[in-house]
Amino acid sequence: MHALSSLLLLGAYATQAVFGRPEDLHARREAAIIKRSVDSFIQTQTPISWERLLCNIGSDGCRAQGAASGVVVASPSKSNPDYWYTWTRDAALVLKGIAEAFTHDYNTTLQRQVQNFVGSQAKLQGVSNPVGDLSNGAGLGEVKFYVDLTKFTGEWGRPQRDGPPLRAIAMMTYARWLINNGYTSTARDIVWPVIKNDLTYTAQYWNQTGFDLWEEVQGSSFFTITASHRALIEGAVLAQSLGTSCTACSTVAPRILCFVQSFWNQNQGYVVSNINGGNYRNGRDANSLLASIHNFDAAVGCDANTFQPCSDKALSNHKSVVDSFRSIYTINRGIAQGHAVAVGRYSEDVYYNGNPWYLTTLAAAEQLYDSLIVWKQQGSITVTSLSLAFFRDLVPSVTTGTFSSSSSTYTAIINAVQTYADEFLAIIDSRKLPNGALPEQFDRNTGTPIAASDLTWSYSAFLTATARRAGKVPPSWSAATGNTLPNNCAAVAVAGTYATATNTNFPTSQTPGVPSSTTTGSTPTPTGCSEVLVTFNERASTQWGQNIKLVGNHPALGNWNPSNGILLSAAGYTSSDPLWSISVLLPAGQSIEYKYVNVQSDGSVRWESDPNRQFTVPSTCNEVVRGDNWR
Repeated sequence: MHALSSLLLLGAYATQAVFGRPEDLHARREAAIIKRSVDSFIQTQTPISWERLLCNIGSDGCRAQGAASGVVVASPSKSNPDYWYTWTRDAALVLKGIAEAFTHDYNTTLQRQVQNFVGSQAKLQGVSNPVGDLSNGAGLGEVKFYVDLTKFTGEWGRPQRDGPPLRAIAMMTYARWLINNGYTSTARDIVWPVIKNDLTYTAQYWNQTGFDLWEEVQGSSFFTITASHRALIEGAVLAQSLGTSCTACSTVAPRILCFVQSFWNQNQGYVVSNINGGNYRNGRDANSLLASIHNFDAAVGCDANTFQPCSDKALSNHKSVVDSFRSIYTINRGIAQGHAVAVGRYSEDVYYNGNPWYLTTLAAAEQLYDSLIVWKQQGSITVTSLSLAFFRDLVPSVTTGTFSSSSSTYTAIINAVQTYADEFLAIIDSRKLPNGALPEQFDRNTGTPIAASDLTWSYSAFLTATARRAGKVPPSWSAATGNTLPNNCAAVAVAGTYATATNTNFPTSQTPGVPSSTTTGSTPTPTGCSEVLVTFNERASTQWGQNIKLVGNHPALGNWNPSNGILLSAAGYTSSDPLWSISVLLPAGQSIEYKYVNVQSDGSVRWESDPNRQFTVPSTCNEVVRGDNWR
């Protein structure tokens, strides 16, 4: 087995079996050895990771020559594998990390990168691609593009629906910084139009299946669904602070939260990361670790509904996912339970023979650092019957209960979890290249770094994990406003309108400042409803390749132009109940005429028979449901 440094390895393996006893001097010494080693690694690796990450961003990045400004290149590797593309997901997560770092420590270089990213994504949203275009938002589900912002037309697993919500999240972090520093007009006029397209897509398409973040399984992905929920909650709050609204965000987000709960395997105590597809996997997947850390909101504590890192569900899942890799990798064998091991994507993985990844191993550490932040913030730790097995791996004598910061059990848990998290970082230290480079994977048998070189996401994962270790808390996304399950959990998808964001020229000298009372603050919620959610349920039997659209006498319904009509979702379609459905926000009191059309596989349109369907949108705020059958 490829070792860490021999001293660190012995220290890591000897620490936690007895670490629950505060008086054990040997255990404390071993923990101190690990801490000093990881402290040294972070001090050396941090500037390297920042340098190599920024080198992968166009147009002036040292390894991104030929990439457009603001484009995040996945990796400079152009063969075996070819990652010389920009993935919407990867780029969004990298920029999310940059934006979070920027909010803690103002830096003109990072600010320029964020602004360039906003400009590049505004252009990218308008690029027609194999999934579609911006007219109905479908094109936002495209996975990757060439680094010069042109479309990629090769075979791929598409659509992938995590890109738009993640991109919105990244840009909302910067928009909130602008507002907090007195630049609300910049957030409203430049950043919000790009965000709005992604939020509209999320509200419309979240309940349709797509490929998971590993681009291999088609179905419903836990990572995608949790990102969608966060984006819409955060979007509703941001819209209000900008003096506008996102009614679709507020309408859809609670229904998504209901769906989040359906991924939980109550009997086994872990998240089934892909449902409605991917049945050949057992469900234990680093997908769920990434979901937890990227939805971290310290202000909501250990909330289980939003799968916060320190919730009993997330901790039980952490143990289950990490343990699933203990016996399958040669480099993990012999490592005792409760000690860190190299973490891959999922146990059935065969890509490059299925290996540990840097970013997934770092995610396991980051979840623990997130938990430590909240436990210290609230001054207590609660151990439930669900999370007990996780805690007993680290402190064998622990029992269920709530332990205050004045208790020896609290101290033992804090110290043990800190050491456990540091062990994951120690693994990364042992697997990095001599120059500090972090590729995509390391070999499951030898520990040798392999696959895509200088993976941008690997550097970002290191930087976010170590930021949490340092106690740097990401800005709240207002999870506390959207963590309660609603009474009505019926799925709803709200169609919206899309527009190219053309204003991407940021003003100069927008440095940290004092918010102006005339440009910031919440806008009072208006009384009554200017828009009403109308759900159209159409039952129409179709053949493969056919789609049902809604057209009518209002711009939101395409003004009778089938090309601009709204595509209904077939998520609930079965042979016995051929249901097509969509929800639309329409003006209160509006007289509506509409029809359904069947768009054939060749693009031709078949209208249903006359007369036009008619109704008047009520002036109340109650949701309206139209139940129709094809004529």
